[in-house]
This record gives sequence, C-alpha cells and structure tokens, in this order.
Amino acid sequence: MDASAFATLVDELRANAGLAAKAEIGDVAARLGLSGAHVPVGDDCAAIPDGDGHLLFAIEGFINGFVAADPWFAGWCGVMVNLSDIAAMGGRPLAVVDAVWAKDTDSAAAVLDGMRAASRAYGVPIVGGHSNLHTAQEQLAVAVLGRAGTRLLTSFDARPGEQLIAAIDQRGAYRAPFDNWQAALAAPPERLRADLALLPEIAERGLSRAAKDISQAGLVGTAVMLAECSEVGIAIDLDAIPVPEGVALARWLRSFPSFGFLITAAPADVPAILSLFAARDISAAAIGTVSAGHAVSVASGRHRALVRDYAAERLMGLGAKQEEMA
Repeated sequence: MDASAFATLVDELRANAGLAAKAEIGDVAARLGLSGAHVPVGDDCAAIPDGDGHLLFAIEGFINGFVAADPWFAGWCGVMVNLSDIAAMGGRPLAVVDAVWAKDTDSAAAVLDGMRAASRAYGVPIVGGHSNLHTAQEQLAVAVLGRAGTRLLTSFDARPGEQLIAAIDQRGAYRAPFDNWQAALAAPPERLRADLALLPEIAERGLSRAAKDISQAGLVGTAVMLAECSEVGIAIDLDAIPVPEGVALARWLRSFPSFGFLITAAPADVPAILSLFAARDISAAAIGTVSAGHAVSVASGRHRALVRDYAAERLMGLGAKQEEMA
C-alpha cells in the first residue's frame, strides 16, 4: 500500500460513523448513573454473577432504515447479533425476546419470519416479547439471555503483551445495500451452532480472557472499544488481516460480519486458538499486539498512523477502572 492510499484509509477509519456512534453509549450510561455499577457497563453483555457462573443479558436495537429496507434480514439479525454478543462473553444462549413495532400485521410479517428462521437455525427459542402493530413505521429490538461459567471473555481484560486475533467467517457475501457481510443464511444449522460454541470453549479452556464481537464500528473501531474498556493500547497490522477475494480492504474494515470476533491471548495460546477456528474453516489470524498505553494505531509496511488516542479523545469512557473512579 502506498503512502497516499494508506493516508486515505486512515482518514476513513478516523471518520467511521459507526465508531462515532459508540460515543453515545457513554453519554447514555452517564445519564443513567451506571458508572461504578455492580455489573461493569461497556461489555457485549451484562455479566451477572449467579451461583457458580454468570447470567448474560444483552439487547440490540436496529436502525429504522435497515428494518425498512430489508425486514426479513433485520429479523434474522435480531436473533443472530444477540447470540454473537453471548458468544463474545464466552457464554451459551438460553432464550430470546423481542419488541416489534409495525403499521399492521402484514407489515410485521417479514420481520417476524426472519426472527423465526434464525431461532430455528441457531436452536435458541423465542419465548415472548412485546408488539405494537399500530405505529407509523417498522422498528425492532431484540434481547437475549445466556449463561457462562466462572471464566468469562470480557472487554475489560486485554493485557499488555498479548496478541490480537481476528476471527471472521469469510464464507459469505455482502447483502446490499449495507456493509453487512453475511455468512450464515446458507450455512447448515449444525455448523452455525458449533461455530458459536468455539468462543465458550476458548473461555473454558483458559486460552483467553478478552474478546469482543465485531460490530457496526468495524474491525478497527471495535478494537478501539476493546482498548478503551481494557485501558490498553492496540497496534494493528493491516497487512496481516485476511480479506475475502475481491473485497477492498477499506470496505472490509468497516464491515459488520455475521460471525466476527476480536480476541486477545498470550502468545503461547495463540496457536491453539487459531487451530480451533481453522478446524472449522473460519478465517483467523494474529493481526496485532496489545501494549500499555491508550493509543490504537494501524500499520501497513513502513507506514504507521494513529487512529485514536482515547485518553485525548474519549469514546465511551467506560474503562476497566470505572468502578474505582465512581
């Protein structure tokens, strides 16, 4: 990559609207007085201690334009992305509930059919929710309950000296018009379920303590979120990121994959993690390093640039020491 292309890419990463939107999480958390809460805020799920393990609880709301443009897929994603949140914490899902708004029964049908299809494919039941079929437009929110053992994967436990792994299922394609990379719709249900089970296996074997599913913020934006929560620095080698054939790197970095996770691990544990994903034909590679500090940077060849220094420019403001600072 030449200097001009690298500079253009870095500018795009810094201006990522999906990343900028994550700052609003911190604003909402502050307004609710969640800083210093018993359950840390800023993770993929709330991890609630429960007996000899944890209950995991998460919710996702969907952009109105997405629901309007592709209602069936929005319904599918309502289930799918919540299950990814559970997996990112090293857990297994138990049940899903939904809140659906629509103009009438007919306009809600595609969303509900998509949710039902995903529920069946992943083997996780929809057990209830809320509906309002007399609204001006279709809207969707979905919540999930899961369980994990004593060993969690969290956004707060990346440590200096670890390596950053990206694991993304590349057996798919974009679903226009958005940057949603879907590798799930044509996959056998057994494969979907076993692929998600890799994350709790990694946690239970003690191979990692920190992970985050790649969200609307994209790969680099998700790394910024992980770094800020763990209060570490992350350096990403763009040349080490596996990219699907025919996809431009810039688009891949802003993509929202149906199966995509960032994981940190001690160098000695990286080969074991990579082999778990390779055995299931999921693309995974060590793409960066974790260090002390508060900068997230990218490099390609001899070119290096800062994407965000979260100490100078807060993102969510939900770091590992949030309880101590309250």
